[in-house]
Order: sequence, then structure tokens, then C-alpha cells
Amino acid sequence: MAQLPPGVRVIVLFTRDQWCRAFIFVLTFFLYASFHLSRKPISIVKGELHKHCAPPNEVELNSYKEYAIQIQPVKKLSNESQCGWEPFDKNNYKQLLGTLDYSFLCAYAVGMYLSGIIGERLPIRYYLTVGMLASGLFTAMFGLGYFYNIHNLWFYMIAQIANGLVQTTGWPSVVTCIGNWFGKGRRGLIMGIWNSHTSVGNILGSLIAGYWVSTCWGLSFVVPGVIIACLGIVCFLFLIEHPKDLSCACKPSSDPAMQCLLPDREACTVPLNHNFAVNGEGGTRMSAISFIGALRIPGVIEFSLCLLFAKLVSYTFLFWLPLYITNVEHLDAKRAGDLSTLFDVGGIFGGILAGMISDRLEKRASTCGMMLLLAAPALYMFSAISKMGLEATIVMLLISGALVNGPYALITTAVSADLGTHKSLKGNARALSTVTAIIDGTGSVGAALGPLLAGLISPSGWNNVFYMLMVADACALLFLLRLIRKELQCKMDQTLFKEH
Repeated sequence: MAQLPPGVRVIVLFTRDQWCRAFIFVLTFFLYASFHLSRKPISIVKGELHKHCAPPNEVELNSYKEYAIQIQPVKKLSNESQCGWEPFDKNNYKQLLGTLDYSFLCAYAVGMYLSGIIGERLPIRYYLTVGMLASGLFTAMFGLGYFYNIHNLWFYMIAQIANGLVQTTGWPSVVTCIGNWFGKGRRGLIMGIWNSHTSVGNILGSLIAGYWVSTCWGLSFVVPGVIIACLGIVCFLFLIEHPKDLSCACKPSSDPAMQCLLPDREACTVPLNHNFAVNGEGGTRMSAISFIGALRIPGVIEFSLCLLFAKLVSYTFLFWLPLYITNVEHLDAKRAGDLSTLFDVGGIFGGILAGMISDRLEKRASTCGMMLLLAAPALYMFSAISKMGLEATIVMLLISGALVNGPYALITTAVSADLGTHKSLKGNARALSTVTAIIDGTGSVGAALGPLLAGLISPSGWNNVFYMLMVADACALLFLLRLIRKELQCKMDQTLFKEH
């Protein structure tokens, strides 16, 4: 008998169920990466919507001299001024750009609370497909303002609000799907790797938007819009919501492993059970959990409020980092956008590291608290060292990205999935989407406030923006103190039990 080819040997090495899990992992990874890919262009294009310039008769250009020399408009439309794209060419451009950010993020925060509740009552595949197609439409709509020479602020605000609403379909859907396919055994590591889709999407969005930003910034929005719409079609054709839909034998582990994530008053340990309610011949489908019922799950409120401040910091970097680099390093919009991707590269390693540590220690809150504690001084160092040169900026971008995005990634993935399958739910897996939406929706309130505050504070100096971010990190840590104390107390109780 002839030997099997190496490729076939690799295929048969894994079971059908393992291939199913791998396929869902990769598919949902790219589906949600496309959401962040379509959000990133606005931060890259800000440097083109407003260019630092001065009246022709002004002799001194102060700190903007080099920057003004570097940026030479390649092509100008009839109503494009020397200082950028009207109406963002005025002195109040930071407030106007902050308004665009706030429009998107406020709509996203409001829509997220409804999205999880709606998502639990509709097929995920249809819900996510419609959301991705609509996101593609409204992302491209912003870019069409360039081609149709539109200078009305309300046009861009409406595009941002509509896009913010429809993008809320993404996160609850993909987290519910990945939570259905993967148990709790190594969820921190698996979801830490999986959550790198956020940074990968930001990096791709920066590179794609940066390619056209100086020549035709409208394409910086149209191309990502087309990409997310195409992946929406892929979602409709291939997404499998639950193992039972494919009759996979994916069963939760029967290991009597215990975890100490959120100790209750009655006991410090939570069994790693992950039962799914199905409409089979021998079972009935449980009803979806209510909004108030989800809030009563131990830890949901604390992690939600922590994420509010953690996401405030992360999204301030997401929307304002390229402009900050432009101001400090005097780089053009494309180079600043490319350099800002290093923050997301650091975020990839931070998310994976947070997942590995939390799995090892079995302490989600303590892991988040440790990284938040280190993030505040790292932000201070970033604000001071970034003015010393490009090399120092690169190093601090990587460190800050890891410490800022680590807790954010852990809370929105592994913690949300853990809480959505908490033992108090008695096996009702339909709560996962609502819990995820509550946590991420509360975090999105902070994501809306961060860029808005940055736009209001930055005219008084970038240092004040960093002070605001450090205070936000401290507040995030403050809301986790009770859970951290319980985790440490639980560990001490377990140690004493073993000794006796």
C-alpha cells in the first residue's frame, strides 16, 4: 500500500470536530477583523481633513514648518482649501473631528445594549450578515463625500451615526459563536489569540487607508466598505452558529476541573460546566435572559464599569494616535498612520499574554488589575519619551499597546464568555449574547467619551490628554478591587484547605 501524501496525513491527524472548531475560529477572526478595518480610516484621514498651515504673509511657521513642507497636496478639488477639507479646515477642527468620533461611538454604545437582546432572538448568521452589509454601505458613504465634493458636517455625522448602530451586530454575534464552539479549559489563551483580530483589523485598516490618504482619501473609506460587505456574504455562506447545527460531537470536557474566576458567597469554586440548551427530542429550549437578569450575574457590573474606563483609553489611542504622532513627530498622514500600527502590534501580544496569565493563575480580575497598574506609569513615560525621537516613540508604542489593550481584550472575550456561562444561569447558554452586549456596551460609553474628551482637552496641550488617560486607568483598577480581593481570598482558602 502506498504511503499517504504529507498533506493528507496532516488532514487525517485531526478529527472532524477539531477541523470544525479551527474553521469557525479562523472565520470569525476575519469577520470581526473587518469591522475594525472599517473603523480605522477616520483616524488616518484626520491628518488630511485638516492640514497645519499658515497665511501666506506669515513669516514664522513655528513648530509646523517641517510638516508644512512635507505635505504637498497631490490633487485638490474645487472647494478644498490649503488647510484641508472644509468644514474641517477651521481652527476648531479638533472639536469637529471629535464630534465625528462621538457620533459613531455614542450610537455604538446605545445600539450595543439592544444588539445583544435582539441577537439572542434571531439567527446569528442572518443578523451578522445584514450588519456587515450595512456597515459596508455606511463606511463607503463617508468616502463618497470626497467624490461628490460634500462639505456639510451633518452628512459625515449621519454616516458615522448609522455606521455606529449597524456595527453593534458584530461583537455579540462573534463572541456568542466562538463561545458555543470552545469550552472554558484554555479559554483565556484561545480567546487572547482570537482577539488579536482587533489589532489585525486596525493594522490592515491603517495600511489600506494610508495608501490613499494623501492622494484620494475617499478610497480610504470605500475600499474597507467593500471588504466588510464581501465578508458579510462569506458569513452568510459559511458561518455555523453552534456545533449541534452540524451534528458535531463537540461536547464539553467531563473534567471535574474547577476555577476561581468569580467566587460566590457560598463557594469559591465554579464548576467548568458548559451545557447548551437545545431544541432536541429530549429537551426544550430555554428562554433568553432579561437585561436585569444579566446584570444580576456576579461580576457583570464590576467588569462592565472597568471596561468603560479601559476602553476609554484604548479608543482614544485608536482615534487620536495618528494625529498625535503627526503633531509630535511632524510626519505626514500616511507615515503617522503606518507608525500608529505599532500600538496595535503591542496590543496583540498584550491580549495573548493576558489570556495566558489568567489561565495559569485562574484569576481574570487580578490579571487585569496588574496590567492596569502598570499601564498608568507607561502612559506617563510615553508622553515624556515620545518627544525625544522616533526610536523612543516606537518602543513606547509597543509597551503601551500591550498594557492598554491587554485588560480590554481579556474582559471583552474570556471574561464575557465566562460570565455568560456562569453557574447561576443553570446551563442557559442563551445569556451569552446579552452579557457580552452589556459589558461591551458599557465599555463603548467610555469609548465614546474618550475621543470626545481628547478633542476638547488637546487644544490645552497633549500632556493634559495623557493625564486624563492615566486617571481613567486608575478608575478602571478601582472597580476591580472587590473582585481582586475575592480572588485572592479564594486562593488563600484553598491553600488552607489543602494544608488541613
